[in-house]
Amino acid sequence: MFNWLRDKRKSSAEASQAQPVPPPHDLEPVPTAAPLAEAEPAATAAPLVAAEPAPTPAAEDYRSKFRRYYFANEPVDLEAVGEYRADSFPKSGPLCWMDAPNALLEIERRLAAGELSESEAAMAEKWTLEGYYIASGLIENELLDRVWGAYEKAIADGVMTPPPEPRGPEDVWPGRILDPHMTLPIVREIQQHPAVLRICDILFGRKTLPFQTIIGHKGSWQPAHDDSIHMTSYPDGFLLANWIAFEDIHPDSGPLVYYPRSHRLLPPLLSADLGFEAQGFKNDPSLYGRVYEPTIAKYVQKIDLKPEYFLAKKGDVLFWHAHLVHGGSARKDLSLSRKALVCHYFAEGAFCYHDLSGNASRLHKNGVFAPPALDLRVA
Repeated sequence: MFNWLRDKRKSSAEASQAQPVPPPHDLEPVPTAAPLAEAEPAATAAPLVAAEPAPTPAAEDYRSKFRRYYFANEPVDLEAVGEYRADSFPKSGPLCWMDAPNALLEIERRLAAGELSESEAAMAEKWTLEGYYIASGLIENELLDRVWGAYEKAIADGVMTPPPEPRGPEDVWPGRILDPHMTLPIVREIQQHPAVLRICDILFGRKTLPFQTIIGHKGSWQPAHDDSIHMTSYPDGFLLANWIAFEDIHPDSGPLVYYPRSHRLLPPLLSADLGFEAQGFKNDPSLYGRVYEPTIAKYVQKIDLKPEYFLAKKGDVLFWHAHLVHGGSARKDLSLSRKALVCHYFAEGAFCYHDLSGNASRLHKNGVFAPPALDLRVA
């Protein structure tokens, strides 16, 4: 179904320099028959049986177009959605296979059938129960050094300019840059590393679409959050992310903090759940800090979720579920770096949007009923 995607591996143009960080229309009703004339008293009319309304040509058109590109069970007229928020979509499956109620049984079945190795089955079980997986030493030091060296050179040459973002006089490290892979092609060698994509394919149970990257010298100090309010999929749950260490991470540098099992214990909180009106965030960006972040913090406290810190060694990679709560812990020593690359991925065939802003993702910049506009891939 998606051969057009698997064969697309290159693009002819490089992206420009990276920069820092109405619900579906109702179908027209089928005209109802004119009311029957009143029958003679001696002979009652047989009751009418309501007929199924015939789909209109427009309905058939959007359904067939949707099924050409997407796998959600419920087709949506994506061209009629005014604001791409979760409440603009119906509740629809399928679930990601590791989110299904029988996930552990399915892992056992796939292991017995030889579809998963022992280590892959252990990874899948960890993901299902805890919402994350750590692949130790997954990325080669030589590749890490080449990519980081190219990034530093791009900064020195003025090709990329990370924002200063100082936290104090000891904070000499610049801030993060969004989507470095679009300006610096070598970053894609990590983002699309075969071992990384193999893990993503297993976790999704589908082919993977590389999407967003973030690179930086230091900890983000970002409050706890669930990625799905920023990067959302229809159907839900077909996003995942990873965090890749370019160096050994010191406990005082502000390591990544995450909350195991939060993907199962804390409900996904999206714009409508928080009472954000249409265009709410666009009209008032402070809603995120005033409402969303405190609400997540309240749930974390009420459920008594326990944090864990990713004290990675160079080359270690932490993968996390779309709904795993995580953030950047406090930087206790501002002089310490925390060099890392964050990558986000969608599953091929999911519709990808941004619930908070109400926009479709750039994967759909060529149209919502078109093949995704992929960033350049590694040959």
